[in-house]
Amino acid sequence: MKKLFLLFTFLLFTLPCFLENSGNGLLAQCDTIASICSKHMLSPYLSDGQQYRALLLSDQNAEFHATFFGGSTYRIAGCSGLKDGNLVFSLFDEQRNLIFTNKEHQNSPFWDFKISSTLDVILEASLATGTQSGCAVVLIGFKQ
Repeated sequence: MKKLFLLFTFLLFTLPCFLENSGNGLLAQCDTIASICSKHMLSPYLSDGQQYRALLLSDQNAEFHATFFGGSTYRIAGCSGLKDGNLVFSLFDEQRNLIFTNKEHQNSPFWDFKISSTLDVILEASLATGTQSGCAVVLIGFKQ
């Protein structure tokens, strides 16, 4: 019983340290991908200042919500991994009607579009076929 108590105490105090260190590696991976993805957010587009991130396995989707304001031109950029084309992203309206998917455009890393009236959207991101796991990063910018 004493050994079990010692083991439990050891795990209680050391496990958070291991998890924190592995988390830093994952955060660093997402930071790297975010900086690679930001190359698609150059002038005349200005980032909205947010980075939509998710750690995904091959069969998972990440879902983000955003509002696009009428009369503006936007760019969505999506990345996973060190090269373009590893992230599939789709844009839906609130009723889940598909507005756009980059899957129909060879997983293009970005899409530019103009909104005529304000629209709340659901942005769904998943890893391209053949990718086991990774960090998905989506950036939204508007034309200055």
